[in-house]
Order: sequence, then structure tokens, then C-alpha cells
Amino acid sequence: MADRGSDSGDSSSDADVSSVMGFSGFGKKARTFDLEAMFEQTRRTAIERSQRVLGHYSIIAPLVSCQSVSLKNSVDFEFSCHRGDSDVIGPPLPPALGAQTDEDEEDDDDDDVVGPPLPPGYKHSTADDDDDDDDDMTDEEDDNPVKKIPDTHEITLQHGSKSVSALALDPSGARLVTGGYDYDVKFWDFAGMDAALHAFRSLQPCECHQIRSLQYSVTGDVILVVAGNSQAKVLDRDGFQVLECIKGDQYIVDMANTKGHTAMLNDGCWHPKIKEEFLTCSNDGTVRTWDLNSEKKHKSVFKPRSQQGKRVIPTCCTYSRDGKLIAAGCQDGTIQIWDRNLSVHTKFHCRQAHAAGSDTTCLTFSYDGVTLASRGGDDTLKTWDIRNFRKPLAAVTGLSSFFPMTDCCFSPDDKLLLTGTSVKKDEGNGKLLFFERESLQKVYEIEVADASVVRCLWHPKLNQIMVGTGNGQAKVYYDPVKSQRGAMLCVVKSKRKEKHAETLTQDYIITPHALPMFREARQRSTRKQLEKDRLDPVRSHKPEPPVSGPGRGGRVAAHGGTLSSFIVKNIALDKTDDSNPREAILRHAKEAAENPYWVAPAYKQTQPEPLFAEEEEEEVDEDQPEWKKRKI
Repeated sequence: MADRGSDSGDSSSDADVSSVMGFSGFGKKARTFDLEAMFEQTRRTAIERSQRVLGHYSIIAPLVSCQSVSLKNSVDFEFSCHRGDSDVIGPPLPPALGAQTDEDEEDDDDDDVVGPPLPPGYKHSTADDDDDDDDDMTDEEDDNPVKKIPDTHEITLQHGSKSVSALALDPSGARLVTGGYDYDVKFWDFAGMDAALHAFRSLQPCECHQIRSLQYSVTGDVILVVAGNSQAKVLDRDGFQVLECIKGDQYIVDMANTKGHTAMLNDGCWHPKIKEEFLTCSNDGTVRTWDLNSEKKHKSVFKPRSQQGKRVIPTCCTYSRDGKLIAAGCQDGTIQIWDRNLSVHTKFHCRQAHAAGSDTTCLTFSYDGVTLASRGGDDTLKTWDIRNFRKPLAAVTGLSSFFPMTDCCFSPDDKLLLTGTSVKKDEGNGKLLFFERESLQKVYEIEVADASVVRCLWHPKLNQIMVGTGNGQAKVYYDPVKSQRGAMLCVVKSKRKEKHAETLTQDYIITPHALPMFREARQRSTRKQLEKDRLDPVRSHKPEPPVSGPGRGGRVAAHGGTLSSFIVKNIALDKTDDSNPREAILRHAKEAAENPYWVAPAYKQTQPEPLFAEEEEEEVDEDQPEWKKRKI
């Protein structure tokens, strides 16, 4: 009774608390789980499933070959949930499976067969071998750099009639700029061109000076133009001038004290890392760096010197790939390399890189920054290791070069080196030669045209090769599979048809003070007006051409039918000679005397008979001095 009383007291106290706090209870009772029962149920389900799988495989066991591994994998997968380290739960495996499991355990890690088991007597197919061979071939193609040359297709851009001496592609590969000996710089937009392949802009930034070099900056927003004058220019993407370098004082002996170049420029390039800095070299014997934000003076001066300490002329210059080194090829055959921050002494120097007196036409660094390639005016191509700059790694001779800007460049994978050759007129075709980088062994060549190959450029993003020739053409080589964008954007576009109706449009003359009857109606739409003019038989009538030959269309061609034929017939074909006016007048004297009409009848009574002087031959006195004789 006491317990009941305590329980009732507790329940009443709970009711009082719930009524005071505003809720009916303290929640539901927590749910309890019997984990042992759950594990036992899972175990029984797994055993039943294993028995069903084993019963299925016991039926098809005679058909299973010894090479089947998938069955073992599936059975092991089913048993993996129910066995410990050494105990297997369930009935024993069939004999066929038990015999093969020991053999398959060795090969399990090496070969995993995915899919259903192979039937007995099945032999390994050659299809897998073919796939393996194809994979090996693709690997070989990847290793063979010649297979990566994009030369299956080409397009020709007609720059002009003279040599294309400069080429430049922006970093994205959207625009190409060409410059030539005809002083023109032309802009080509691959995305905006159609199959007609016309440049969208042509200008002469340096007036009557040949273009020596063109290059886009690292960001592609400005272009460096190096011409035959002493002042380099920087243009924006649309051809408008951004900067013109200042000209130095040519009466100052020390070139370091002048603000700019004083002689013709030879080459120039942009810094590969700093977008505002560029480099130029000139016939005044200096290599100068410039800042795009400071046009009043150069940034620094490098002065190449010969072995005797005399001034030599740099013919080409370039930055290293990291921008820390500046290299210049000189007329005395030397290659001199400076640290960009130290302009006094050279860091690397090779005295006999090329023949003395020949212009080194190009210097370029490989993408890894270790190898330097030089194209010499002595018809050679050499590669150098800047860590051991005393002798070349390899050299090729017999590469003719007639232009002072014949260049060379590395392939994007850094395994090939390409350059062009020059030919005389009607003496063969100019070639683009590909050499292996390490040994400079020729591995491929392309016959470009019946003219010299001056410039070559292999863009890494587009994987397309641009070539400038001596007959005014710029050729683009590409492969639809290996290349992307660039020339492939414009060759697929059809040529734009000319609108002949545009010739029918007439200029609208605004006459605000004219009377309404004479005022011309304002054209609301050019297209609608063109359609109306085309329907008008008077405005769209083509004038009939003059008849030539015997006649056509019911019209007979007669002499004198046109003004020109009338003039030729009556005036131009008159063969009378009026060189002697006296004889021309006396030719009519007899007719005038016999039949007077104008003057003679009025003076017939008083006019005396005219007397004309007779011609007398002049007697030449041979005794007269020479200065008194009449000059004929």
C-alpha cells in the first residue's frame, strides 16, 4: 500500500510539473535493438545466398575452363562477408573450383578478367594483340617528333610582290602580322577572314623603310616594329602608334651618352616576362633596352666589343627564355651574352662562332633555356650549350642564306630545329628544313615555293607553321587533326558574294530650302531602296556596249558610228604634211588666181600684180671663221 501511495504521489507530481511547464510528457521511450538477433539473421541470409550461388555454379562447372578467374572472384566476393581469418561459413566448394583456386591465386594479382567466364577451347584472340600494337604505334608516334609536324594542309596569304621579311603571331594565335620590303605591315585575323584570305588592315608605319622585325608582346596587346630607320615603334593591336623611340645624337662619340640609336636598326624583341620592356640593336654598335612607359630615353646600353676592344655591329639580338640573359650576334662572327642587370662585361663569349664578316641572322633559345641556336650568314646552323660555350654542340653547313633576317626556331616539344634556305631566281625551290636538336641531323623537309624562305615560325598553341617567302607570300602549314584554330577557322568559310545591287544606289542630296516639288524624298531604308531599284527597268538597265566586229543583236557596226571612229576617220588619218607653211599656201595660189572669191574682186581695179621672191641658195664662204658660220 505504501508503494502504491508512493507511485501515485510520483504520478501526481509529474502531472503537476507537466501542467506548470506546458507539455504533456518528457518524450517517447528510446527504441532498443537486439544486435545479436540482427547478426544471426544476416548470417542466415548470407548462407542461403551462398548456397544458391554454389548450386548454380555446380550445374555449369564442367563448362568452365581452367583459365576462368571471374568465377573465383565472384565466389570469393560472396564468401568474404561471412568468413573470418581462417573459417569459411557454408558448404565446401566443388572439386572443379577447389582445384583451380590454388592455381589462380598466383595470377590473381597480375590479370583480372572482367566479364563472364570464357568457354572451353577458347583461344586468345588477336584483337587484343592488335590493340596492343596500335597502342605501341601511338607511343612510337608520340616519341617520333617528325610525326608531329603539321604539314598536311597549307594556305597562302598574299602580302605583296616583295619579300616578306617579318612575321609575328600573338600569343593566343588569333592574329598574324606580316611585314616586307614593300614597307607595308598587314594584319590578318584568322577568325574574321573567309576563304578569300584578305588582310583586314594595311599600313606603312615607318614610311619608306623596309620592315626588319615584328613581334607581339607577351600579353599580345602591342606590337614592336623594327624598320630600317633608327627609331623603333610600338603599335597597338589595331595598328595605331603607342610609342616611338627617341633618336640619339649622332655627333656624340660615346654611344652610352646618347638617348637612343643613331643608325639603322637590325633587330628587336620583347622581354619574355616583363610586358613593358623590349630590346633593339643597331648599326651604331649598341644593344639597348627600352621601357614602354619612358619614351624619352633608353633603359640600359650594351656595347659589343671585338677582341681588340673595337666597336662591332650587332646584327641580331634576343632574350633568354627566363629573361635574365641578353644575347647578340655580331658582324665579326662572335656571339656575346650579357647578364640583363650587368651591362659592362659579357657573361658568355664565343669569338669564332661564325665566319668573320658574315652577318649572324638569328639567335634563339630553346624552351628549356639551355641550348642556343644560331643561324649564320656563312650558310651554317649551329647549336650551343651556354654552360659550355667554347665549342658548338653540332653544326650544319651548306644552308644558303641571302637575307639578313633568315631565322630559325625550335619546335614546341623542343626536339626539332627548323630553318629556311634561300635560292636564286629560277634556280630551284626554297625549302624548310627540320633537324634533330641533339645531332642536327636532317629528318624532314618541305618545299615551300620557287623563292627563298626568309622567315619561319612554329606557334606552340596552334601547332601551325608560318613561313615568309621571297616572292611576297606568307604560307601557313597545318594539320586538321594535330592543329587547332588559326588557319582552320578561315578555310571553312565560303567567300563573301559581292552585292551587285550596291552599284545602283545613288547618293541622297539634302536640299532643305528647295521647293517641295523639287525636294528629293528621303530614303528610309537602303535595302528597300535597292530592291525597288532592281525592279525599276530604267535604273537597273545595263547600257549596251559599243558594237565590235561585223555586228550583233540586230545592230550593224559601221565606221563613224562612234565619236572616236569619226575622229580617226576624218582627222587622225589625214596624211597631209603641213611642215612647210609657204608651200601649203602656194598650193592654193593657182586656184585663187583663176577663181578669186574673197579679197581679189574688191581690189581687182587697184591691186598690182603680186611679186614673190625667188628662192636662192645661200653661198657658204669657206674662209669665214667657224663662229660666223650659220649653225644648222
